Amino acid sequence: MIQNLHGDSDLITREYFDSILLETRLIGSDLADTHVSIFGKEFENPITTAALSHLNSHHPEGLAEMARGAKAAGSLVFIGMGEPAETARVAQSGASVIKIVKPYADEDLIFERLDEAKRVSCFGVGMDIDHTFSRFGGYDNVMGFSMNAKSEADLRRYIARTGLPFVIKGVLSVADALKSAELGAQGIVVSHHHGIMKSAVPPLYLLPKIRKAVGDSLTIFLDCDVENGFDVFKALALGADAVSVGRAIMTPLRENAAQGVCDRLLEINGELRAAMARTGAKKISEIDPSVLHFFGAPKAE
Repeated sequence: MIQNLHGDSDLITREYFDSILLETRLIGSDLADTHVSIFGKEFENPITTAALSHLNSHHPEGLAEMARGAKAAGSLVFIGMGEPAETARVAQSGASVIKIVKPYADEDLIFERLDEAKRVSCFGVGMDIDHTFSRFGGYDNVMGFSMNAKSEADLRRYIARTGLPFVIKGVLSVADALKSAELGAQGIVVSHHHGIMKSAVPPLYLLPKIRKAVGDSLTIFLDCDVENGFDVFKALALGADAVSVGRAIMTPLRENAAQGVCDRLLEINGELRAAMARTGAKKISEIDPSVLHFFGAPKAE
C-alpha cells in the first residue's frame, strides 16, 4: 500500500516504481538487443530524453549539447520551450528531434513554432497539454507566456499543420489516450509532468490500461521519475514503446557536457539490457510482463 505522501505525485510515482519487483528467467537466455523502431526509424536505445527546456544554466549550449550526447547514445530527443534559433541549433546536432510546443494562448506563436520545427527538419512535433492550467485553477503562465485550453478542433489543426508525426504530451487517462488517437496523433507521452497536479496517479499504473485501450494505434512514451534501466524495463513490460528520462541526465550534462549525457543514457541502457538478460528477453518485443511482481501496491487491471 502506498504510504501517506501528502499528495506528492513524484513520491507516489517513485514508490510505485519501487513496489514492482522482477523474477529471473536465466535458462535459455542470452545478451539482449535494445534496438527499437519509432515512427518508422530505428534507434539503438529505447530511452529518449524528456522534453527539457532552459538548460543553459547546465551548459552554455544547453539543449543542443544535450542532443549531441543523446545522438551519440542512439537515442531520440524531445525538446520543450525555446526560441526558433535554439530549435535550429538542436536540429543541427544531427539527432532525431521531436519539438514539443506549449498550449500558448497566442495561436500565431503555436503555428510559428510548428512551422519552424518542420523547416529545420525536426523528426516530429507535439503539444504539452498538461501545462494548460495553473496550480490555482486559472490558465497557466510559463516564463511570461500565457496558456489556454485547446479544443479538439484546435488539436486537429495543429496535428494537420506539418505532416510530421505528432505527439500529445501529458496524457494521464484512457479517455485522453483514445481522444488523441481519434484526433490523428501518432503518439502520446503518458506523464504527470513531474507532479504538476497533486495526487496524480502514477503514469506507470495507468500504462497497461492505456495500451489495452489504444492497441497499436499510438506510439506510447512514458515519462516521470524514471531513474534507471530497471524503471525502463518495467515501463516497457507494461506497454511503453520508449521511455523518457530528464532529471537523470541534467547533472551529467552540467558536469561533462554531451559526453556526460551519452554516458548516462548508455549506463541506463546497460541496466535495461541486464534486466532483459536476467528475465529471458533477447529483444524488446520479448519482454514479458509476467516477470513483474507487485508488492505493496495494486496492479492495474
